[in-house]
Amino acid sequence: MPAARRDSLAFTVVVTVLVALCALLMLLVIGLSGAPGSLLLATGLAALPVGPLVGCYLWLDRYEPEPKRLLMLGLLWGGFVATAAAILIQGLGGLVVGFTDNQSLAIVAPVSEEACKGAFLLLLLWWRRAELDGILDGIVYAGMVGVGFAFTENILYLAAAYNGTDGAGPGGTNALTATFVVRCLLSPFAHPLFTTFTGIGVGIAVNSRRGVVRVFAPLGGYLLAVAAHAIWNTSTIYGLGNFALVYLVLMAPALFGVAGLAVWARRSERRMLAAALGDAARRGLVPATDIGWVVDLGARRRARAYAKQVGGAAAERAMREYQQAAVELGFLHHRYLRGTPPPDFAARGQEYVARIGAVRPTIAFPGQVVPTR
Repeated sequence: MPAARRDSLAFTVVVTVLVALCALLMLLVIGLSGAPGSLLLATGLAALPVGPLVGCYLWLDRYEPEPKRLLMLGLLWGGFVATAAAILIQGLGGLVVGFTDNQSLAIVAPVSEEACKGAFLLLLLWWRRAELDGILDGIVYAGMVGVGFAFTENILYLAAAYNGTDGAGPGGTNALTATFVVRCLLSPFAHPLFTTFTGIGVGIAVNSRRGVVRVFAPLGGYLLAVAAHAIWNTSTIYGLGNFALVYLVLMAPALFGVAGLAVWARRSERRMLAAALGDAARRGLVPATDIGWVVDLGARRRARAYAKQVGGAAAERAMREYQQAAVELGFLHHRYLRGTPPPDFAARGQEYVARIGAVRPTIAFPGQVVPTR
């Protein structure tokens, strides 16, 4: 079995087993945290920000969509593995070391939670490096893990607020509403934002030719994630005014900065893809006339609509397959030109070229003659 397939299988087995085991543990924890009615309400409220957040990351991930299975594993890792591991670590820390509640909130939680969330990105970097093409991929996977973690954590916080077991008051609707506003409306981005720093570090490592950068970029990203998380948590200890100050002065600008970086990275992908496919076309790997229909998102949509109009659903599927193969070839060729190709570069390149050659005679772009089937 080729090394790439062994790595893929190992990643899938390890992550799936961990998700299954930790899911059982987290479902037990959630089940013991409140009555069925309050848990159902908490789950429904915690789920509200999940769709919009996931939609934002999928919008960013349109040039070279990551495998849906891997994105789902990222969500599940955040929702079950990272939360379960963080709870265990923080519980042991409290028993063995005797951390106070404030110390746990300000130090132990950021260190342990960002490590547990970032572990998924490190597993990708170790076993599925070929799926990571740069900073944007790191941001997307980190976001998925953060969204999953926030979802499960919000269930526990919302249920505790409603049941009055969070130590902040008698509970009830007012406490539930206040917690929902703070965690699900004002700061649903918090956990995805923290973990994004680790994702950026992993994305930098993937495209670097320097060994020191490959080691220290993920570590630096993790330390930034811990620092941001610690500042956020510490602000909640010293009252609403301090929390609002940190929110407005640090966290909101950081969020806009990361969002700007993500948008810039996506635009850079278009320029990179055009250049890489241009070089590939000069080498005879892809028709130069097709590049515009691949690198421009609007042109992609028009090509698919045209294919569906003249050939139905089958023609649209063929167009999607062709465009995806060309995009994958472009990203792979870019890494080759940078001198950072994955170990299975040759085999993957041959596969993409074969897919392009097989599908191209069956499709036509707007203005071209439709092939006769």
